[in-house]
Amino acid sequence: MDLLRSLPIGLYLEQPQTWLHKLDPRVKLVWLMSFLTTYIFANNLWRVLLVVLLILATLIARIPRRVWRQQMVWLLTLCFFVLVIISISPDGLGISYQPRLPTNQQVLTEKSPATPATPALATNNQKDYKYVLVDKGPVKVTRRSLDLAISVSTMIFTLIYSTNLYLLTTAPEEITAALESLMQPLRRFKLPVTEMTLTLTLSLRFIPLVLEEIQNLIRSVMTRAINWKKLGLKGAVKVWLLVAQRLLENLLLRAEQMASAMMVRGFTSPHEHRVQWHDLRLKTGDWVAIALLIVFWGVRLAIGTEV
Repeated sequence: MDLLRSLPIGLYLEQPQTWLHKLDPRVKLVWLMSFLTTYIFANNLWRVLLVVLLILATLIARIPRRVWRQQMVWLLTLCFFVLVIISISPDGLGISYQPRLPTNQQVLTEKSPATPATPALATNNQKDYKYVLVDKGPVKVTRRSLDLAISVSTMIFTLIYSTNLYLLTTAPEEITAALESLMQPLRRFKLPVTEMTLTLTLSLRFIPLVLEEIQNLIRSVMTRAINWKKLGLKGAVKVWLLVAQRLLENLLLRAEQMASAMMVRGFTSPHEHRVQWHDLRLKTGDWVAIALLIVFWGVRLAIGTEV
């Protein structure tokens, strides 16, 4: 029942302040974009290394175990099941193979003088190569299915955990300041950069409210001890539609309260009511992170390119 509260999805960890908290939000944003883009056209070795790097970054940063343990366990479990299911699934190669040699048995038994002898090395390689890795009754694992399983499972972990780690160690105001600083060139095209960053800040602030409302509604349904067997499918659908309607009403009410609070504080427009979100300064640790980022991309281009 308290799963949403125990999994800090999109929440900011104020205390303790780790070295990840102290990095410039622009540097962390570039690192996040690097994690989200380097697995494209990469081999499986690099995708596994991304997962290892994220786990090591969490351990080295000394983030409290109570914050990340349950979420990482659930995410690793999900990725493991994805790995197993895709591995044993058909690889999707619906190819009808054509015979390479004539079907006449007499022709096959005759030796052709024009045919060169096959090198021993090529013969050994053909014997060592196996497309089907595991074939035990209904379980059949091929090279294609295994590669696809590793690719999908590592992508899921990288996408979810890297984003959550960034939100966990970066305040919404810092994210807003970083995006507004990086999007300054777009002002030349008369794009509303300030309005866009303000909308992002409000949406990040709204995520915990949404989780809280969902948790409260689930708890209210469970405390009523509804007999779902007597209700049947039609009655259960009607109950969950009422819950969804109530959730939408509560979220709209929270949004109206947030807008009223901004108006009471004299907020009229982003340009007239300027807010200094965060003082952006690159420190020694930020320059070290930038240097490591260059090394990161160098290693990606050296060993991570898909062959």
